[in-house]
Amino acid sequence: MTVSGKGRTMGVPRGLLRFLVLKMLNEKPMSGAEIAEKIEVQTSGNWKPSPGSIYPLLAWMLKKGFTKELPKDIEGFKRYSFTQKGQKFLEKQIALGQDFMKKMEFLAPMLIGGFQLGPNKEKLHEKREPAQKLLQALIILHHNLDKLSATDATEIAEAIRDCSEKLNKIAQKLKNKD
Repeated sequence: MTVSGKGRTMGVPRGLLRFLVLKMLNEKPMSGAEIAEKIEVQTSGNWKPSPGSIYPLLAWMLKKGFTKELPKDIEGFKRYSFTQKGQKFLEKQIALGQDFMKKMEFLAPMLIGGFQLGPNKEKLHEKREPAQKLLQALIILHHNLDKLSATDATEIAEAIRDCSEKLNKIAQKLKNKD
């Protein structure tokens, strides 16, 4: 399975589609086509899993007892819904993912150095430390979600919104130069 980018293709991490499908079906019953469309929207059109990826996965989940088929609706769509067994499987997958992320967190600030690759690496050199500090703050916040007050959550949301708006303005300006 691949995700298309500008002139290149990169692999989607193994198991990501399964996790996304589990997560989506946990939210509401969906058809394979709806799942593919939702992933396409969430990735801004960069990835739309093929029916050859989605339907065998749905068949596997059905066989394992993680999902059940609902009767076809008026439009003729076959939707799948979660079972109790599927819920438990999703919880295990989330725990595994959280464990993996904890083990890999120490690498995240170092990966910010990826901004420094290429012929224009000096343009963002002085921004590396603030970017690393931002990422470290997000990791600390993630580990302390249970300690957040409503005021803390509001302040964090405002800070993230302000930062993302500023960065998106710059990104859009650069994109429009193409």
